[in-house]
Amino acid sequence: MSEAMLHAGKAETSVQVKREKDKRLRINLTGLSFVLPFLIVYALFLIWPILLGLRMSFFNWTLSGLGSADFLGLGNYQLLFSDSAFWQSLGITLLFTVISTPLLIIIALALALLVNRAIPGQAFFRTVFFAPFVLPVSVVVLIWSWLYQPGFGLVNGVLTTLHIPEVGWLSDPHIALISVIILTVWWTVGFNFVLYLAGMQQISPELNEAASLDGAGAWARIRWITIPLLSRTTTLILILQVIASLQVFQQAYLLMGSGDGPNFSTRGAVQYIYEAGFTTFRVGFASAASYILFILILIVSVGQFLVLARQRRNA
Repeated sequence: MSEAMLHAGKAETSVQVKREKDKRLRINLTGLSFVLPFLIVYALFLIWPILLGLRMSFFNWTLSGLGSADFLGLGNYQLLFSDSAFWQSLGITLLFTVISTPLLIIIALALALLVNRAIPGQAFFRTVFFAPFVLPVSVVVLIWSWLYQPGFGLVNGVLTTLHIPEVGWLSDPHIALISVIILTVWWTVGFNFVLYLAGMQQISPELNEAASLDGAGAWARIRWITIPLLSRTTTLILILQVIASLQVFQQAYLLMGSGDGPNFSTRGAVQYIYEAGFTTFRVGFASAASYILFILILIVSVGQFLVLARQRRNA
């Protein structure tokens, strides 16, 4: 009797386990049915082009003869590493990143600190500081190309009023990249500003009140409370900003009249890749250059994400 009951209990348990497995399977299949269309589109328009681009980097592909390319192995990469123009464009990209990234972080933090305080017109300033970010690049370039113009441009007009010689913002090879950086900071600082402002609003007011009662001044509270508590936000902004800066192209290309700037002073790595693929039509060579840039961005991104993960573990 007891053995029969034991067998019956085991059979009932196995049936329940099977039902649970079937239920989980149905749930998983239902979820997969919702995700599958996105996965198909993702594979077709992202993964497949990435793999195709990697394959093309090993061939002598051109736009005029995509079906008759010769296999070069690492030939495109060897030619790329021996091209001084590539190293120049990569250096310009890194210089742009090194200069623009700290500016975008510091200015965004300063603006957020200003607006986060109870000041008249707070909502107005939030809108004004963020507004340039929503403008298309063509509009931004049009605005700044007029500002930079010699003779009648506003920037040189102010310099002339101050009895300072005019500056060739778009014609001087030593100034052209600075012009692109100024434009980029004005255009994109609003995004970082919003992130910092959101981070500041998560800080408990009691911390600042307690520090104020202990005699801490405004700068001390910013230095020892606000900035440390915004470390995650700063790391996130740093990651996003470095990735975006390493891909600088549109504003520099359009500001210089679809050119490379004086003495190629504003031609970054992405513009070098664009010209290799769509000006000289060396698609295989351009693919190799794009993968070098991709590896550089990947290394920087992974390093910064590891730093962010360490901050989260220590928090």
